[in-house]
Amino acid sequence: MRRLDPVLVDRIAAGEVVERPAAVVKELVENALDAGARAIDVTVEAGGRRLIRVVDDGHGMSGADLDLAVERHASSKIPDGDLANIRTLGFRGEALPSIGAVAHLLIVSRQKHAAAGAEIVVEAGRKGPVRPAAAAPGTRIEVLDLFAATPARLKFLKSDRAEALAVADVVRRLALAHPAVRLALKGDGLAPLALPPEAEGEDGFLARAARLLGADFAVNSAPVRAEREGFALSGFAGLPTFHRGASTHVHLVVNGRPVRDKLLLGAVRGAYADTLPADRHPVLALRLACDPAIVDVNVHPAKTEVRFRDPGHVRALVVSAIRDALAAAGHRAATTGGARTFATFRPGGAAPPRPLALSADRVAAPSPRFPGFAEEAQARFEAPDGGPSGSAGADDAHEPGGALGTARAQLHETYIVAQTADGIVLVDQHAAHERLVYERLKRQRREGRVAAQPLLVPEVVELGADDAARLVEAAGELAELGLALEPFGPGAVLVREMPAALGPTGARALVADLADALAEGGSGSQPLEARLDAILSRMSCHGSVRAGRRLTAPEMNALLREMEATPLSGQCNHGRPTYVELKLSDIERLFGRR
Repeated sequence: MRRLDPVLVDRIAAGEVVERPAAVVKELVENALDAGARAIDVTVEAGGRRLIRVVDDGHGMSGADLDLAVERHASSKIPDGDLANIRTLGFRGEALPSIGAVAHLLIVSRQKHAAAGAEIVVEAGRKGPVRPAAAAPGTRIEVLDLFAATPARLKFLKSDRAEALAVADVVRRLALAHPAVRLALKGDGLAPLALPPEAEGEDGFLARAARLLGADFAVNSAPVRAEREGFALSGFAGLPTFHRGASTHVHLVVNGRPVRDKLLLGAVRGAYADTLPADRHPVLALRLACDPAIVDVNVHPAKTEVRFRDPGHVRALVVSAIRDALAAAGHRAATTGGARTFATFRPGGAAPPRPLALSADRVAAPSPRFPGFAEEAQARFEAPDGGPSGSAGADDAHEPGGALGTARAQLHETYIVAQTADGIVLVDQHAAHERLVYERLKRQRREGRVAAQPLLVPEVVELGADDAARLVEAAGELAELGLALEPFGPGAVLVREMPAALGPTGARALVADLADALAEGGSGSQPLEARLDAILSRMSCHGSVRAGRRLTAPEMNALLREMEATPLSGQCNHGRPTYVELKLSDIERLFGRR
């Protein structure tokens, strides 16, 4: 046994802290923020391998501070030595010596009241003397030839472009967490990033988020605010129809620290569980503030994960706050849906134009009322002549409409065309009604029990033996959801009651679909709440008006009014949009009128 050389010890420690250039940038920018910087400039060359330069206007350091700053386990960020009371972003004490152990490190710093600055150089772990230097107030740190002292580490780096993009992601996440600080980034292969300081408070946070997540984020998000037992959650959650193909647009900040914590990411997924397509991710920016004593930030070398004293409480807070924000947004859908729609009209669009088949061109008898629709809503919008879709006369032209307008026609017995005050709305009738039925069933379940309708003649549904056994095992849960069934010999069940909100739905197709759902999910693979919601979602699909069904004008208007009054009606249970809105000004541009 022998003691390792101190330089070798520093290089081993660097493996935890200095994983790649982005990790170096993260440590240096966090140090600048902890030093009270209001402006930070970051420059990288060759993805950070050749040069990383971070310049800030913070408090600066004296010569004595510089001498200690590059020593292991030296820090100014734990003045009382209490690890349970961390109020800074960086505190481990290994960052600067670890960087200096694997690269050429230059630090130039000057305190604001000092007449001159000081500098120090660390070359591959060997510390030079502190010398006087001309410097502006603040600190400039340059890291040259990263991993020159450990060439084997260079083999594990990705391309310069990939490393530069990783640096940009780190800077963006820190910039979102601290909107009042001016941040700039430039480097090879990177579009220059220059973020001006924003105002304090939620307005500044939203402005910074819009700069980083896109200007559309501001108009396609809902404010999130919740406080409970020492935790304060704030920020903005993107509408479910405003989604992305990767989780890189999910920004979470805990006490000013950007994190990619599994608990919080899982809570976000749970909050959007029945509103997003399975392969899509939300766009959001949330800040969680709490007493440092109830969160441990020292559980990961890169400080990207945290540990809460009561994780269940935090998860419940995040889930409920996001769900409340999305519910408060009502029927809102992403404004980008209209832009995608217009793209199909342009040359080279997604689909060639097709002749529109308007059901208004044909005369048809009125179809039955929607099952489960509020009677007062249908009575309110009953046309005087009770005619079919699109047959409304002059009196109907003045019929008042809500935010989703007044129905004018039905296309291909699938899509409703409604006229609004400043444009038109296209509604997918099946997707919209599916969400309405689903929300009605969930509301009834929360209130105690889903209303059931006894069948005049109980229906026998024949299934496989395993499917029938699963249904019988889940009979208690299904009864609470309005579906009463019992075993009826080998491989069969007898259905006695159906959820009233589904209307005249065939029991055979519904029961077979639920058997498939139980086979996919298993009996104990998910929480009861999610399991019941999944069953209700399957039920609502069977109880919804189908594509290809002719609707009357009163039915279409009743659907629009119910959508306006129902939370989350901007997307179906599978995350697809239920409607798109086209502004009149955009339509006029299509025809050259603007």
